[in-house]
Amino acid sequence: MAESGMSKPADDTSKLPADSCRVLFLCTQNACRSQMAELWARHLWDADCVVASAGTQPALPNPRMLQVMSEAGVEVATARSDSIELYIAQEWTLSVTLCDHAAAACPVFHGAHARRHVPFDDPAACQGNEEEVLAAFRRVREEIRAWIVELGRELGALSDTSAPGVGG
Repeated sequence: MAESGMSKPADDTSKLPADSCRVLFLCTQNACRSQMAELWARHLWDADCVVASAGTQPALPNPRMLQVMSEAGVEVATARSDSIELYIAQEWTLSVTLCDHAAAACPVFHGAHARRHVPFDDPAACQGNEEEVLAAFRRVREEIRAWIVELGRELGALSDTSAPGVGG
């Protein structure tokens, strides 16, 4: 099976500082999965939590990613692809790689208190007609949303636990 978004984190989260929330999401192109994670975190977490995303080889945000995130009511105007070089010297509560290539290619972030690898399928690699491809994007969008909710709970960063699909 390909990458799965429901895997358990492989490393220790006891190093996470309780008084801050700075999370960096990383992928190869910063065009889809890391963008979804950043956009969901901005949408669901407290504004005090700093979130960003970056790529090892940044490309423009994927138009289908923008479409499916917009369908879910998430503001996409801030979506832009950045290079990891912009963030490597900054301090982060947590850095998360969302694809296997980024996990292998990303340098160690000495300023990150914890690092995780949580791989998700790449919907941009899906083959088929437009509806099949969009279905893959929507599935990954929802998998990342569920994971962002759980991570937000862990970090104490959820902005509104009464939001649909967040509480429970």
